[in-house]
This record gives sequence, structure tokens and C-alpha cells, in this order.
Amino acid sequence: MLEGIRVLDLSRVLAGPLCTMMLGDLGATVIKVERPGTGDDTRGWGPPFREDGQSAYFLSVNRNKHSIALDFGLEADLALIHTLLAGADVVVENFLPGALARYGLDAASLLAQHERLIWCTIAGFEPPSMRPGYDFVVQAESGWMAITGEPEGEPMKVGVAMADVTAGKDAAIGILAALAARGLASGPLPAAQRHVRVSLEASARAALVNVAANVVVGGADARRWGNAHANLVPYQLFQAADRALVIAVGNDTQWTAAARALDLPDLAGDATLATNAGRIAQRARVVATIAAQVATQPAAYWMPRLSAAGVPCGVVRTVAEALADVTPAADGGMPPLWNGRVRLEAPRLDQHGVSIRAKHWSLGDEVPIPSRQDV
Repeated sequence: MLEGIRVLDLSRVLAGPLCTMMLGDLGATVIKVERPGTGDDTRGWGPPFREDGQSAYFLSVNRNKHSIALDFGLEADLALIHTLLAGADVVVENFLPGALARYGLDAASLLAQHERLIWCTIAGFEPPSMRPGYDFVVQAESGWMAITGEPEGEPMKVGVAMADVTAGKDAAIGILAALAARGLASGPLPAAQRHVRVSLEASARAALVNVAANVVVGGADARRWGNAHANLVPYQLFQAADRALVIAVGNDTQWTAAARALDLPDLAGDATLATNAGRIAQRARVVATIAAQVATQPAAYWMPRLSAAGVPCGVVRTVAEALADVTPAADGGMPPLWNGRVRLEAPRLDQHGVSIRAKHWSLGDEVPIPSRQDV
């Protein structure tokens, strides 16, 4: 869908590379500019490493890209950056504020110079902060860790760098919106509309959604609920005789169905529990009764009964179990979303440097994804 769109990727680590990989999955031509010698930080983030030395972390967010190593401090390399900029539709960068301006690569002047260019800046924190953005720090300061973990335990981060992932996806959405606006406009868009600004901090706060609304509307601060839900009962983890499962009752009809499927007629027939508000008022009783019942049988006994009754439920899988249902991309990563396609495996550092220097955006030496046997 984005065939013909040219993306200059000046980002590194996770949020920016995830964004540009998503654009590449949708058909855009992506040139990833890396530091000579070391490249993207995540090239060294392992083990595990593939047999050819590529780290699993780097592979996960850098397919469908071409790599060139450039030193912004060298006049010839900086000139090539400007040449690539002149042919680009989109630039994605996550440098600290002012870092690119030292090389004459500030967004404002380049957007004024190239009237079709879309520039995406991904920062850790909202301006005027100069702090580097690390997911762990953002999870701490955005409120996520305060609501994650057991109620009496320590604050806990999410097991995936979700602040980075959320910001990367927000950046891709902003870029796609700007491309759509550019395509619909009768003339050049103002520079302000072509500068997509995303921060891990803002994306993480926005992702609080109903938790933030609870605080604003209810007035009380949010707290940790462990594997329970602040607004719904029962909506949490229970231990079956052999493994953990979750039951997620989202409405009153599901509640009645769940109580019956669990062979709990006293709960099903109790009018005081017919509404979610009533169940929240008696949370301890409801949860304790269900927990005692679920523990009497293995998960394989309860899952078919709950599912047949239309009650949302699921066993707690390991990552390996969850991936058993997925056909990975040829390089071992997760398959593209939407109508995306894997055309190129994640590049080696400066793999396409010679071609890019010679041809700029005309890349005729694309290296296809190898077969699974070759990876």
C-alpha cells in the first residue's frame, strides 16, 4: 500500500525502528542510517544471536530495510544525507533535542526547504525536556508501574517495552495520517502539519485510558489490582487444579452464564450479584467462592464449559505456547500486521552502503528473505 513512499530512518533501538519496519511492511522503501562501526545499539543486545551474528532484538524490528553507515561529522556523508532527504517522503528520527541541528539537519529548516517532506520526531519526554527516553523510566513516571503488580507487592514494569511499542505505533499512525493529508491537499501542507511529534511519555499516558478516566472522574488515585480489575468482577486470574486461567466477565449476562458454567447456582440466583456494581460491592465473596470452585478441577475441565456458555476465558500460556499458534516470519520475527509483507530480512550493518551511495533511492540489489533452512 505504501509502494513508492521513501522513508529515511535516522532512528535506533525500538520505537523508531518499529515504526519504520511497519512502514516497510506496508511496502515503503526504508533506508536505515547507522553509526559506522557499531550501528544500531540493539545489534549488540544479546544473546541470543543468530548464527550470522545478528541479535534477536535487532532482527525483531528491522526487516524490510536497507542499511548504510554514515558519519554526520564527515562532509561527504552529510552531503549524502541531504541528497537522501531531498528524495524522501518521510524522515523518522529519535535524537535528543538539538543534536541533529548541530549538523544542519533541524526539522524546521528542512520542512521549509522540502515542501512535501513529512518529519517524525520520537522523543522520550515532552519538550522542553532533554532527558533520554528509556522505556523503563517512562513506565515508572507514567503511572504504569504504580498500577502493575500485586496489591501489596512492589511496583512492576510490563514484561515488554510497551512504552516504546506504543510510541512506535503512534508514530506510524501519525505518519500515515500526514501522508493521507498530503495526498488529499490541493497544495503544500503547512510545515506544522508535516511534523509528527511523538513521545514515549505522552503515548504512555494516553494508554492509561480508563485508568486515567477513573482517577479524573472518581477523584481517587489508581492502585495496583494484581490480576484483578478495578471496574469489573469477576475479571481476574484463578488457579485451576493444574494451571492458571483467567475469567473475564464483561457484562451481567456473562456473569449469570459464568456462575452456571462453574456450577455455582447460589451465586447465579443471588439478586444482589445481578449487576456489576453489586458484584464489586461483594468482591471478596464472589472471588473467594469462584477460586475455591475452580481449584477443584483442571483447566481443561473448566475451559470448554465456560467457552460453551459464551464466557471470555483463557489459560495462562508461556510465550513458547503462545507462539505455537503463529507462523513466524522467515527471519524468526512476528509476521506483519494488516496487509504487510516481508520482502527483506534485517540488514547487516552497511549492507547496502555501496548501492545507496551509487544509486541513492534506486536500489537494485535487494536481498530477499532466505528460506527457513538458511536462517
